[in-house]
Amino acid sequence: MGERAPLCVGIDPHAALLADWGLPGDAGGLERFGRTVVESLADRVAAFKPQVAFFERLGSRGLAALERVLADARAAGALVITDAKRGDIGSTMTAYAESFLTPDAPLSSDALTVSPYLGFGSLAPAVDLAERHGRGLFVLASTSNPEGAEVQHAVGADGRTVAETVLDRLAAHNAGAEPWGSLGAVVGATLPPLGDPAAAISERALTAVNGPLLAPGLGAQGAGASDLPRVFGASLRQVVPTVSRDVLRAGPDAAALRAAAERWAGEVRAVLDGATP
Repeated sequence: MGERAPLCVGIDPHAALLADWGLPGDAGGLERFGRTVVESLADRVAAFKPQVAFFERLGSRGLAALERVLADARAAGALVITDAKRGDIGSTMTAYAESFLTPDAPLSSDALTVSPYLGFGSLAPAVDLAERHGRGLFVLASTSNPEGAEVQHAVGADGRTVAETVLDRLAAHNAGAEPWGSLGAVVGATLPPLGDPAAAISERALTAVNGPLLAPGLGAQGAGASDLPRVFGASLRQVVPTVSRDVLRAGPDAAALRAAAERWAGEVRAVLDGATP
């Protein structure tokens, strides 16, 4: 983020975006879309976040397109956070983790989004594999979709919300890591401000994570860079802000894509520069 720009750009080939770009909705269109985003932005953003579902829907041809997009991103030196939200138990969780976190896997990525809602301990195979290969995980904690509150805001017997319990488990794992641990949290940029009773998480829990906080919700979902300090407080410098459609719809022109990404990066950088070190 320091060397390039403090921004993660999603690679989400929605059918409407493909049409706007003049691309077909087949595997070739997905590949052209993803590789154009990477080619245009890989030297100036910190990370990409491809959404696996848009590629999986076309079966093996779609996944082959994703493989080539990931290979381009890796070759260009950009980090890849693959958004697959995997969550299962035992050998199945191991297989999911092997798909994305082993160096020789066709879909090898720097980090993977995972769901802890079969119990945080169910993520152990992914945690172990990520640590073995120097990769990371972003664990769903308090997400940007309103439906998430049904589970994530539920309060346990100890008075903590489910979301805060997830953050505390991450904090325990990352304790003592320098500069950060490799387990991060997904915390939506559209959430209520810290201190609001609807926030369901505290500033204490966020700062204690001692890991990166992936923040979706910028742009089309309604959040702006100016919302980040209200949502993240003292943990602002841990935030990896993510924007997708607000950059992607500027394509397919490479210069327009770069201008959109640079505009967002500038807004985020201005907010970070105003934060207390």
